[in-house]
Amino acid sequence: MSFRQTPPPHTPYDGSSKLFTIGLKPLDPDRWIEIDRRLLTYLAEKRRLYAEIPDRVFVEEEGTREAQREVLDLLGAHLVAKFPEVYQRSGTGLEVIGTPSNFHGDGIAGGFSNAPLVAASLLVQEDLILMRRDESGWRLVAGSLCFPSSWSLIEKFGRPLQEIHAPVPGFGPGTRPADLINRMFDGLQGQAVERYNWSIQSGDVLHHPLSDLERIDRTTNRPSIFPGDDIDAQAFIRVERQTLRKLPVSRDILFTIRIHLDPLIVLARHPDRAMLAASFADQLLALDEAQLDYKGMTADRDRLIARLKALALP
Repeated sequence: MSFRQTPPPHTPYDGSSKLFTIGLKPLDPDRWIEIDRRLLTYLAEKRRLYAEIPDRVFVEEEGTREAQREVLDLLGAHLVAKFPEVYQRSGTGLEVIGTPSNFHGDGIAGGFSNAPLVAASLLVQEDLILMRRDESGWRLVAGSLCFPSSWSLIEKFGRPLQEIHAPVPGFGPGTRPADLINRMFDGLQGQAVERYNWSIQSGDVLHHPLSDLERIDRTTNRPSIFPGDDIDAQAFIRVERQTLRKLPVSRDILFTIRIHLDPLIVLARHPDRAMLAASFADQLLALDEAQLDYKGMTADRDRLIARLKALALP
């Protein structure tokens, strides 16, 4: 994958979005979806995953198609208005200008090529998750998740928020953050909100799943994710930009996740290099053992901090 030479668009590790906090902030609807020059690369990777492992990247409950269609319609209206140079209407719906006519449907395995959420996912770089309220809480009832950040869509499908977040330190069932998140979902009305999450991974793979069993094994064994000596060649900063908005008709909540991947060394070229690297190191240093284990950075934290402190030097 080709990476940008310009500074990363989002740097939540500057202290503005601390890990293991809720951190929801109001979002200008005009900034809902992000499009950049790697749009076609992301969409091609989604199509590959749909063709090769469809059941791992898309799920839907019966009775969600109308809400999926609502997502597609809402997204289409936004994209045409916001990015007219990228999207155009056609006889079959909305298309990305410059892509083959069969780009948004043909060749998808799994028998769900006509699912509206699949069509919506092949327009944007974001992953799309649909949450619905019932007596158990807000449940994951449909989703296109091609670029997971160390979690499994299949394992979370159908579960309420408190169970989805059970492995996250401090966010499991019965905790104050879990109760707060449910209340925030209940209270979300016409406004959109956003939050950021971030981590470090080895390599530049967008599809980065992890089952709960694998997470337990990783926590027990605590292996290094950088087996070599050259962290600069292996370490990538993975930033998740997440948005939430309640759909006006179905009253379901659409959760979008946009992944930004940049090599760690990109910080060396950033105009705010010293501040960003120092803040990044400080936040890694502040993580407790459970948080480090969850992020898979227990074995590598000291090496990462040392490299970041070196980048922070004048």
